[in-house]
Amino acid sequence: MRLIKGIANFRRLYANSIDLNTKSYLSTTKRAFCRPSEYAKVVNTTITCSPFYCSNNLGSRSHSSRPEMEGIEHRVIKANGINIHVAEKGKGPVILFLHGFPELWYTWRNQITAFASLGYRALAPDLRGFGETEAPDDASTYTSLHVVGDLIALLDVVAADQDQVFVVGHDWGALIAWWLCIFRPDRVKALVNMSVAFNPRNPNMKPLEGLRALYGDDYYICRFQEPGVMEAEFREMGYERVLKGFLTYRDPCPLLIPKGKYFGQPDTPISLPSWFSEEDCKYYLSQYEKKGFTGGLNYYRNINLNWQLTAPWTGSKIKVPVKFIVGDQDLTYNAPGIKDYLHKGSLKKNVPLLEEVVVMEGVAHFLHEEKPDEVNKHIHDFFNKF
Repeated sequence: MRLIKGIANFRRLYANSIDLNTKSYLSTTKRAFCRPSEYAKVVNTTITCSPFYCSNNLGSRSHSSRPEMEGIEHRVIKANGINIHVAEKGKGPVILFLHGFPELWYTWRNQITAFASLGYRALAPDLRGFGETEAPDDASTYTSLHVVGDLIALLDVVAADQDQVFVVGHDWGALIAWWLCIFRPDRVKALVNMSVAFNPRNPNMKPLEGLRALYGDDYYICRFQEPGVMEAEFREMGYERVLKGFLTYRDPCPLLIPKGKYFGQPDTPISLPSWFSEEDCKYYLSQYEKKGFTGGLNYYRNINLNWQLTAPWTGSKIKVPVKFIVGDQDLTYNAPGIKDYLHKGSLKKNVPLLEEVVVMEGVAHFLHEEKPDEVNKHIHDFFNKF
């Protein structure tokens, strides 16, 4: 039945045309029921949509005027001790979409509706500290163990009827997905990861020291380490410029951000590509103006702590079926040594069930936004095997 439905809706998966004049008005109350749990429960959320944004009783907003946003439902789950916002659509096997920095669930808008039309249930949470999901004050609670714990608790509620789910990750979401496969491979049916390849733990060097030695103190990950410093710089620069700079970044060179000298001159507008609109930016801006960047930056501030905590998994391999996709203009693909690592057998050694490495020509870091139809086809072709 899923295959028949997929064929019937194939055009919707690869349709680029969007009628921006389409307006929908919807009011719905989302209720979810699940098995009682000591660590996870559903928080009922009322969602009311106007032509441009959805707002719920928790203050979240999402676009509803465009076809790719229609029918996406939002709820908040109490899981692993925090409130987690999740966007979802469709019925069938679950695909869990994991975003990166400074993305939100919204980065998967072109995938959620497409895969719902193909007979899947697409779930895209705001990760811990992002968007409408709770952001704990303690920076040390943003480790890989905490975030994977969030996802397991979330799945125990929203996908309690499925022992395993499909997973798609990008950027930090890809890192989280690798850790999910190491910590709980029993919960992952298959994985499509993008941009960030699996990098096995090096017991002889802390990652932050390695990055600083390779790229210097102005490398963005190094600059993100001191609490409050980048938050202040981002406020001074203006959140809109920061978001446009990050979310449309296309330079294959290492991202260096010396103080006050990144994303061009402050008085020079940042031109947006066709795949990222002013309306898209407004949604991101509405979220970051409420919460700031600290939650997302805390992921970077735990890089060395993650290294310490994951010592028991030194030498572990990824033992789920994997497809890896990267753009040839992505800064991650152009990092020293990565091309040999991907193409000369080292990634396959660490990910034994790796089926394919796809390098998309002329595509940069945000490949799933830049080329959604092609990326959707890659994901669908792979998951359809299972």
